[in-house]
Amino acid sequence: WRKFAIASTGWKSDEETGQTIIEGMGELHLDIIIDRLKREFKVEVNQGAPQVSYKESISATYEHREVYKKQTGGRGKFADIQFEISPVDETFVGEGLQFVNQIVGGAIPREFIPSVEKGFKEAMKNGVLAGYPLDSMKVRLFDGSFHAVDSDSISFELAAKQGYRDAVKHASPIILEPIMKLEVVTPADYMGDVQGDLNRRRGLIEGLEERAGAQVIKAKVPLSEMFGYVTTLRTITSGRATSSMEFSHYNEIPRNMADEIIAKVKGVKANA
Repeated sequence: WRKFAIASTGWKSDEETGQTIIEGMGELHLDIIIDRLKREFKVEVNQGAPQVSYKESISATYEHREVYKKQTGGRGKFADIQFEISPVDETFVGEGLQFVNQIVGGAIPREFIPSVEKGFKEAMKNGVLAGYPLDSMKVRLFDGSFHAVDSDSISFELAAKQGYRDAVKHASPIILEPIMKLEVVTPADYMGDVQGDLNRRRGLIEGLEERAGAQVIKAKVPLSEMFGYVTTLRTITSGRATSSMEFSHYNEIPRNMADEIIAKVKGVKANA
């Protein structure tokens, strides 16, 4: 059934729990996939509650020096890096790491620079607030030092990973949530109820128009607020409204909700 999952949606395996996690565009998308797994592929599915794919980011600039030093007898480990982390430039396309190497004069040997970049890329898979991946970050490596005997690629990679954990805490980290583009087609009689429900879901109404005698509401709504929406829409419109939804962008989550997410993650880890 994995071939089916790859063709239809994203999936990954959680190494810690052994679970196969299916990723989709919303609750309805996941329901359809699970129904096909059961009906067409005869797969017994132990289904958990849908989870929102949050991300983390930084909103400030911070300079940091990280010295990685380890001596256990014989040859040791040593790496020294000085860097600045910040949000990516406006000209940076996509997500991930924007790495800028400004080392001059051989302060760090050229062959160790890719290891520093690799260390930051690997570290970004886990944010410092709740463990969600960091969507993007700029790193400007501008100084450092090395030891002729004790320095190697692993030392500089570990220095970058350790430096990331220490520096991101001081760069105003935030949690981002997926925002969905929603379109609802409803009879005019139910316009007030539909808009009121979207407001309760932290929705932002962006446009109203008429189409073939029906009213069309266009809005942006956080995905976390959309679970069970299809059922609710049927109820408040007596089954006469329809909706469609697609991903729009990520946006910073309100602080009180971010605190709840962080507390929940910490509580799960404490009980593990």
